[in-house]
Amino acid sequence: NDTYQYNHFPNVVTSLEFERILSASGPYKGHLVRPSDKKEPKKIAWIQCVGSRNIHTGDRGYCSSVCCTYAIKEAMIAKEHSSIPVDAAIFYIDVRTYGKDFERYYNRAKEEMGIRFVKSRINNILAGDEPGSLKILYTDEAGRRVQEDFDIVVLSVGMDIHQDSIDLANKLGIELDHYNFVHTSSFEPVSTSRAGIYVCGTLEAPKDIPDTVAQASAAAASATSALSEVRGTRVKTKEYPPERDVSKEPIKIGVFICHCGINIGGVADVPAIVEYAKTLPHVEYAEDNLFSCSEDTQAKIKQVIMERGLNRLVVASCTPRTHEALFRETCREAGLNPYLFEMANIRDQCTWVHMQEPERATEKAKDLMHMAVAKAATLEQLYPVPQPVCPEALVVGGGVAGMTAALELAEQGFNACLIERQDRLGGHAFRLHTTWKDESVQPYLEQMVKRVTDHPLIDVHLQTEIKEVDGIIGNFRSKLVNARGKETEVSYGAAIIANGAKSYEPEEYLYGEDPNILLSLDLDQEIMHNASRLKEVNSAVFIQCVGSREPSRPYCSKVCCTHSIHSALALKQLNPDMDIFILYRDIRTYGEREDLYREARSKGIHFIPYEIDDKPTVEKRGGKLKVIVTDQVIKMPVEIDSDIITLASAVVPQDDNGVLSKLFKVATNQDGFFMEAHAKLRPVDFSSAGIFVCGLAHSPKLIEGTISQAKAAASRAITVLVKDEVMAEGIVSSVNEDICAGCGICEQICSYAAIKVDIETRVARVNEILCQGCGACAAACPSGAVQQRGFMREQMLSMTGAFLEAAS
Repeated sequence: NDTYQYNHFPNVVTSLEFERILSASGPYKGHLVRPSDKKEPKKIAWIQCVGSRNIHTGDRGYCSSVCCTYAIKEAMIAKEHSSIPVDAAIFYIDVRTYGKDFERYYNRAKEEMGIRFVKSRINNILAGDEPGSLKILYTDEAGRRVQEDFDIVVLSVGMDIHQDSIDLANKLGIELDHYNFVHTSSFEPVSTSRAGIYVCGTLEAPKDIPDTVAQASAAAASATSALSEVRGTRVKTKEYPPERDVSKEPIKIGVFICHCGINIGGVADVPAIVEYAKTLPHVEYAEDNLFSCSEDTQAKIKQVIMERGLNRLVVASCTPRTHEALFRETCREAGLNPYLFEMANIRDQCTWVHMQEPERATEKAKDLMHMAVAKAATLEQLYPVPQPVCPEALVVGGGVAGMTAALELAEQGFNACLIERQDRLGGHAFRLHTTWKDESVQPYLEQMVKRVTDHPLIDVHLQTEIKEVDGIIGNFRSKLVNARGKETEVSYGAAIIANGAKSYEPEEYLYGEDPNILLSLDLDQEIMHNASRLKEVNSAVFIQCVGSREPSRPYCSKVCCTHSIHSALALKQLNPDMDIFILYRDIRTYGEREDLYREARSKGIHFIPYEIDDKPTVEKRGGKLKVIVTDQVIKMPVEIDSDIITLASAVVPQDDNGVLSKLFKVATNQDGFFMEAHAKLRPVDFSSAGIFVCGLAHSPKLIEGTISQAKAAASRAITVLVKDEVMAEGIVSSVNEDICAGCGICEQICSYAAIKVDIETRVARVNEILCQGCGACAAACPSGAVQQRGFMREQMLSMTGAFLEAAS
């Protein structure tokens, strides 16, 4: 169709088309120009909810979940990469930045980048006053009619199910819901209506990349659980070409410098860096690539290594945190030892932080690349050493996430040690009534607790905490201590942290001063156990964002809008005449939860918006509760008499996150939740290998997200446990005992318990099996006694022999 005159005006583009405009491989080579005349735009508008959140013909009633965040991303990139100042405006109904760290991203866009957010639904686009310009008419929040001209208008289009997917589902006999997404339950979020067929990603529901990746791992876990008996029967071992011995060859270094789209190439002068690289000692070959990590460039790198006889490789691009393993693998596939690779991070450490200084960024990139080349000339062939894997797992936390992970591990034949610091399993789920799909939580929870406690491969430790953690991937050891002080030592190859979160206890809104002022989970308890009293309630008020989306806690707790609206509908069912008010900042009923929001409005539940700098107040007059709020639509204070008030309080991290962070040597983010290795690519992994995270310990989420992520964490842990051995790093630390002062700094800083000071000799010694070669101890050593070295072939063979002898 021709929504917003998309087919009539060339400068009206969809969000995906705008992505291509911004892309270095797109039609304009990453230069931001408008399609009609190739001029750089000064003003760009984004119109949200195009095709979503609407029940008109051709539209979809659900929220597409991703559009708000991707529009913000596109607006920020447009401002960052345009050579002229860009006025970016986003026209929205509700800003739905509900994902982990998304709210902080939204705040940065408003406060630091100057992106305008205009709360108004746009109905049409007209021709502007200048050729190619576009006019938008809207009503601002003050009720004034405004018209603005823009150079480009971006339509934030939603997600839809392709007819081919519908046809495939019908052929497979899979049940679809009323929007043609695959029907699933909250408790089995990747299982379809047909046994043995699983679903993940946007075919199940609209979702962003982190949830898609996690759900894909969850679906893999469910599939491999059904196939666990035949695991390993069709394994194919990857074969590599013979490794060249380059020890006697003259040094020949190949340098590949990445544009990384416009992340590097849009700031630094990449061709100039290439020419500089060609002047450096030992550099045999240098070239630039649009994306060095792409499949075609990987093939080119391997070809150049073999044709030119290169024996060292340097890639100047993004971060080794995500791409070092890829380029090491490229070296090995070309017949080179993977440790003959060096990486220069000229994106994160250069162009991203010096975006406004292209000339100086270019010079810094040359320096970083020069250092990498100099280091590459000193590299030697090194070899990792094998170590046995303990085929058991430790799961920290006995809520829904921890129990799901433990059951997934056990169902696939692996022992799981499940520890819970409380005196029973279940966590927050004990206080939940139903899911947003009206599925009863308590019967499900009772069945899950029984399955866990009865399973022969799950060892449950209640009222137990972790005292010590040592070791690395494949070989961890911990001391557990129970409520009676009894200590138990356990060994395991992988760990899953699922210790949950808790509800913020407000100091505002008279909480704690009146029994009729409840938290969301308290209301669930009332609905479950005291419904007869609620039938007599005449007026109820829900206050959203209590403790969330504030300077001290700048994140969205994700569950609150859906929970409050679902509870409000439950109250309406108990008493259809009850007056119910929901005071909100943005309604974030993402995905198909939008149906709840629409149903609530149709049943007369009142929604009143408020601003963060003008919050509602609660007073008690003559024994009655009164809520005063300034309605942002009519710009007047409204006073509501209420029998009960429910506070949608924030989901906050557990108190022991800091302790677990230090014990397992894993990071937490600014909000205190555990931080994954990569938000999109590794959403349940920690940077520390062999340790995984899921559930509320990771971030606030509904029960179906918790279960998906728990299955994903178990799936990732099984990739470790299924192996007979893992390879320890080929680079380790060593100690010059003659100059070691025995100060113990290296022991304190080591994340892997690989270096300890001998009590008798007061000299540090390295356990080479545990050492991961990170170099932290060497960097911290004040006497210079700790240094890094690599395993040469003879040492590797010797250690492998020792390992095989011990294993036999």
